[in-house]
Amino acid sequence: MCKFLRIESFPEFEKNEHYFEYLCAVEKTYKKYSKYIFDDFSPLLNCKVETFVENFAPYFWLVLNREDKFMGFVYLDNFVGNSERLFSAEVSTCFDRCAWGIFVRYSAKIFFKMCFDVFGFQKIKAQIYPQNSYVRTFLKDVGFEYESLLIGETLRRGKLQNIEVYSLYRNYYYKNNEVIYGN
Repeated sequence: MCKFLRIESFPEFEKNEHYFEYLCAVEKTYKKYSKYIFDDFSPLLNCKVETFVENFAPYFWLVLNREDKFMGFVYLDNFVGNSERLFSAEVSTCFDRCAWGIFVRYSAKIFFKMCFDVFGFQKIKAQIYPQNSYVRTFLKDVGFEYESLLIGETLRRGKLQNIEVYSLYRNYYYKNNEVIYGN
């Protein structure tokens, strides 16, 4: 149902036969939804899409459907741990509206399983702006739990902005997805 194309490096990505198609799709989605991802202080807020992708490689993935159509992207940052062991990371996602619903939820469960299995994370965090109700519902649906509200944490469009923090723990994920994924 979904595929993840990991962008290891931008020069490597440029060799992909669908490079221009995917880059245009990332740019369109990025521009449309960046207001839900970044605050006023982000150096990536109005950068070129190439800079945006390159900044998160090798922890940037394109999410594709079975026919290799772009559906969205996901990236990890704000890692906790060291060179020998990663404990946690923060996830950010951005999906085209056509992917919202079952596709996004299915993709998320597959992606988080990969994060726990491949990177050995114990925790995956997500931070959202309170008005982003779709992401809040999505996070809860895939097993994230509300952790805290950071009041007046940053500025968005010149106004104080609260940020909600949600987390998904490895043990909880495996306990609740054992039957589905045979872990």
